[in-house]
Order: sequence, then C-alpha cells, then structure tokens
Amino acid sequence: MLKITAFIEKESLFMKSTNIATMTKMMETLPVMAQNQVVDHLRNYIANLQDDLQWNILFQKSQKQLIEFAQHARKEIAEGNAEPMDYNQL
Repeated sequence: MLKITAFIEKESLFMKSTNIATMTKMMETLPVMAQNQVVDHLRNYIANLQDDLQWNILFQKSQKQLIEFAQHARKEIAEGNAEPMDYNQL
C-alpha cells in the first residue's frame, strides 16, 4: 500500500510540474499585458477553488453531526414534538 501511495504522490508531482510548464509556455506566447490579465484571473480562480475546497473539508468534517441532527429531527416529527418553522420570526 505504501508503494502505491508513493507512486501516486510522485505521479501527482509530475503532473503538477508538467501542467505548470505547459501553462508557462502558453503564457509566454502572450503579450505582457495579456499575461498580467491571465495572472489576475488565475489568482481569483485559485482563490475561489481554495475557498470551495475549504468548504468541502468543513462539510465532510461535520457530515456525521448533520446526519445525527437529521435523525433527531425525524424522531421529533414522528413523535409529534415538532412545530412548523415560522419564517416570519427569523
């Protein structure tokens, strides 16, 4: 199992460096002003991806608790102990 993990990590690093080299070559064909626009766009895009990844991690960490809350709510509803939410009071 350790060998497979090491291979995947090595392959991932190779793919990363290959992708970066490809992007660099593509950007070098652009005028400087266009390169700056691409960099700005990539910064925003990467920031959004990092934000999405962080949210995914937080949701994964809280998945068990969310399931427990849902089960508790279903139990309360089944026992007749739940009331409809009054959205006007929010």
